[in-house]
Amino acid sequence: MSYIPLSGLSLRDIEYVVAVDDLRNFSRAAERCGVSQAGLSEQVRKLESLLGVVLFERTRRHVVPTPDGARLITMGRDVLAAARTMIEAAQIRSGPLEGVLRIGVIATLGPYYVPSLLPLLRRTYPDLKLHLTDSQTSPMLRMLQQDDLDLVFVALPVTGDSFHCVPVFEEPFLAAVPTSHPLAQKKTMLMYDLEGPDLLLLEEGHCLRDQALALCGMASKHDGQRLATSLEMLWHMIGAGEGYSLIPQLALRNRGEWDDLISVIPLPDAGRIIGLSWRKTDPRGPAFTEFARFLREHVPEGCHAVSE
Repeated sequence: MSYIPLSGLSLRDIEYVVAVDDLRNFSRAAERCGVSQAGLSEQVRKLESLLGVVLFERTRRHVVPTPDGARLITMGRDVLAAARTMIEAAQIRSGPLEGVLRIGVIATLGPYYVPSLLPLLRRTYPDLKLHLTDSQTSPMLRMLQQDDLDLVFVALPVTGDSFHCVPVFEEPFLAAVPTSHPLAQKKTMLMYDLEGPDLLLLEEGHCLRDQALALCGMASKHDGQRLATSLEMLWHMIGAGEGYSLIPQLALRNRGEWDDLISVIPLPDAGRIIGLSWRKTDPRGPAFTEFARFLREHVPEGCHAVSE
């Protein structure tokens, strides 16, 4: 059996042959396909030469497929159907909100934002299947870079030329202070009120630590600073009277049992911008931008939407 390169087999030629079989007339087939009869006839002959098979028995009165032609034309119809299915699948392809979507969320946001986000996504995107990861910013950005994640919720800004970031909402910071601490008597606080040895921080790697230090005007390293491994641990340390810290708005949900131990005091103009980040090379970028716009219309209570 001689080798026939696929490059010589054209879907257009197969379409011509199927049209001739449908209409049993070269002239009407050419009209359907939008070409001249001479051009269509020539392409059919070329296809017959390529395949080494006469596809049609031609007379002045009729055109009918040969036995070999009928068998091959049936296969040609299957090829065209598969090609159309491929085109339709591309036009109505599953978007990033259908099927599996791998999302990372920074650890100081995930436990407080995701519980309200999931019901919203289930109602709006019933075909979405989420794989969720929560971790510190740097590990998740590495996973995003390596195509182990599709999207990451992060505190902006994010460094790196390979990521595209879109802001979603601003989350205010508040001061959480033991009720026994002198600062607990204040109605509002300024950031310089937090500068002192009683400031509690998360351990290195958490973006919230860096933001707290930057807002307080402190160096990244502070000798003798007491650290917590997680936001939950930080909250417990405050409740135990170990010191005070910045707490994101969403992390205050369902904290009523701590009312006698911790005072929460507003910090005007202190907060962080939460955004979505994805690879610049991801072709789903426009759809991710639409997703961010949808989330911006459904920001959590106590937070504020941020425009691009």
